[in-house]
Amino acid sequence: MNKVARIFTSESAVNPIVAIILGLLFGALVMLAGGYNPIAAYGALFSRIFGNSYDIGESIRAITPLILTGLSVAFAFRTGLFNIGAEGQFVMGMTGATFIGVKVTGLPWIIHAPLAVIVGALIGGLWGAIAGYLKAKRGVNEVITTIMLNWIALFLSNYIINQFLLEPKQQRSYMIQESASLSITWLSTMLDNARMHWGTLIAILAAIVFYVILWKTKQGYELRAVGHNIDAAKYAGMNVKKNIIKAMFISGVFAGLAGVFEVLGVFHYQVVSAGFPGYGFDGIAVSLLGANNPIGIVLGAALFGGLSYGSAGMSFGADVPPEIIRIVIGSVIFFVATQGIVKWVLIPFYSKRKKERAT
Repeated sequence: MNKVARIFTSESAVNPIVAIILGLLFGALVMLAGGYNPIAAYGALFSRIFGNSYDIGESIRAITPLILTGLSVAFAFRTGLFNIGAEGQFVMGMTGATFIGVKVTGLPWIIHAPLAVIVGALIGGLWGAIAGYLKAKRGVNEVITTIMLNWIALFLSNYIINQFLLEPKQQRSYMIQESASLSITWLSTMLDNARMHWGTLIAILAAIVFYVILWKTKQGYELRAVGHNIDAAKYAGMNVKKNIIKAMFISGVFAGLAGVFEVLGVFHYQVVSAGFPGYGFDGIAVSLLGANNPIGIVLGAALFGGLSYGSAGMSFGADVPPEIIRIVIGSVIFFVATQGIVKWVLIPFYSKRKKERAT
């Protein structure tokens, strides 16, 4: 067996695949119990995702923000923190990008679009850094502060839109300037007007940056050391408080970027929202699916985003209600999270492999 084969048959690769299969099988049982045809439902799901070029493009579009919010949550987890505030950071990133996209005029695309991206990302990062500061300087649990900051972000964003950006007689902001748009027109045309944008490429690059920062830099080593053992990090002379704030800032930047690209690449405006978009909370599930690993997060986002987008096909094509669709998605996450069950199912497989190696 060559090296590539060993990688794809290792426990780290096999367990998540089996967990996904078990989740889909459990979802099929739920559909059968509800009187629905799981074969028709899953057929409609895949048809919705891969049925035509438009659906393929829209599936990629739905996956993009999940990669970034998943990276946001995972970065905090890797540094010993729990960022439940990716939703608020996402919203603040949207608001910052919208403000620059609407209010700043007369700039060429090469300056205006990057400026909107940078401002939105920084605001998302600073929103995360607030929780980091309260954790580092005041010892306030970051789970509590990030949850509270989510709500503050939602209401503050609505206030900013209402006061400064609201289009008359509309419940949304003015459209951003064309010079701030990150849409890829030629690619959208190829994919039957699917909403393609540069954020997808940047999301993949963000996964690479995630890996480089944490595992290839001195700063990343310090961040991980603080996450593993604060006392040992202090003894080694590391600035623990500074690293906590820095970790939450970087985490917030990832989530902020997700919000930026939804404004600049997809909708080109921001609505006065009565609730959260949900991408930040879904990022927690994506991070879990991907085991806080950047490659795993990209794959987990593809799975979660594909199921979420394709669920419309299950609803319309097979008449499966949205509640059962969410059970299917939830069951996949459950089996990925409960690796003990998966390993128990695979005990005969691993036992056979050990015997073969012994002989």
